[in-house]
Amino acid sequence: MSLDLDSGVARRIIETVGTHGVPPEYGFQYFTAGLDPYLSVIEKEYLASFIREGGSAFKMVVGAYGGGKTHFLYCVRDLAWKHNFVVSYVRLSPTESPFHSLDRVYGAIVKGLTIPLSPEELLSGYERGIKSFLRSWFSMRRQDLKRQGFSGDDLYEELLREIEQIKIIDSLSFARAVKGGLRCLLEGKSEGFEAICQWLSGEFYDRRTHGQYGIYQRIDRTTAFSMLRSLVQWIRQVGYSGLVILLDEAEQTPSLSTRQRGEHLSNLREIIDECGNTGFQGVFILYAVPDENFLEGRTQVYEALKQRLGTVFSTLNPTGVKMDLEKLPLQGVELLMEIGENLRKIYELAYGCKFDGDVSQDVIPPVAEAAYNQRFGDIGHKRLFVQKCIQALHFLREKGQPPSLVELQM
Repeated sequence: MSLDLDSGVARRIIETVGTHGVPPEYGFQYFTAGLDPYLSVIEKEYLASFIREGGSAFKMVVGAYGGGKTHFLYCVRDLAWKHNFVVSYVRLSPTESPFHSLDRVYGAIVKGLTIPLSPEELLSGYERGIKSFLRSWFSMRRQDLKRQGFSGDDLYEELLREIEQIKIIDSLSFARAVKGGLRCLLEGKSEGFEAICQWLSGEFYDRRTHGQYGIYQRIDRTTAFSMLRSLVQWIRQVGYSGLVILLDEAEQTPSLSTRQRGEHLSNLREIIDECGNTGFQGVFILYAVPDENFLEGRTQVYEALKQRLGTVFSTLNPTGVKMDLEKLPLQGVELLMEIGENLRKIYELAYGCKFDGDVSQDVIPPVAEAAYNQRFGDIGHKRLFVQKCIQALHFLREKGQPPSLVELQM
């Protein structure tokens, strides 16, 4: 593998992986292994065709904590950017964005909006969310019009004309908010822009503040889907292929009350059904969960969800809903060893060292086997492996010999 990396970026990858066992926002692709069977189908069947042509789809990704869910979602994000999709990665939180509260999930989606980014932008830091999206569109259109020869009052009038031509069918309040926000940018009204963006993000509604822009609707559970449809309509209208939403149940969630569990399942069923409606176009939703225990129950809503989530996604059945990261062709010790070899190359670049081939072979296989043997433990074996692999490479660099499993506390 030829690494198109500088040593500084490589060092950041090693630091993130070794410290936390999670993928960095940029650099994960250099040690990705075993995911291509799923990713190639997602790209071919959905991102490059069906979704960008106006379809919509929902997939559920199942993987243990520390089992590679976030890594997989980052891979899908990069493929989506490649095909000019706006992406929103949402780390679902029991306090800030619980799935049983649909309006707060909508708010998290809006705050996570990210246009296609270059590696340089990812590494240097970037803004996300509705404010950044509005500013980005406005800036790009202004620059395009300047290149076409518009200036002064003519530039102002042309921008205003384009803003007024925005057509969002589903929610009149959403359409007025988008137009109002862009007019505020055009006229330099920063306070108005901030207030409108707060409403668009579902943060608060004040009739006197927002009413002056024609916004007379609250964003709550009853209006969340209408707002989401409106958001996607606008995203496609301004030239993007659509919206890819990556929902990551990245934390252990506390026990839900019976009511919250019911709302969680009801919202999930509603999202799946929405993806089958013709009015929900250009949307691809991936919902990543650690297991399927939340589907255990005997009520009607449980059974309805089990039916919707029963089909299995594969290279031979791309319309299947459920993707199991433990059912990929490359698994077990073999997968961990390939990841480890990729990390070794990144490590050598990061620290300007070169391990003897035979010595490095004495490091990775035993760590891979020990981690895999702990696959039923509290921490995902893939996360355990990458952390211990980096630790072992540190030991090898300093001591000149492989560490024992005892020294690695495995």
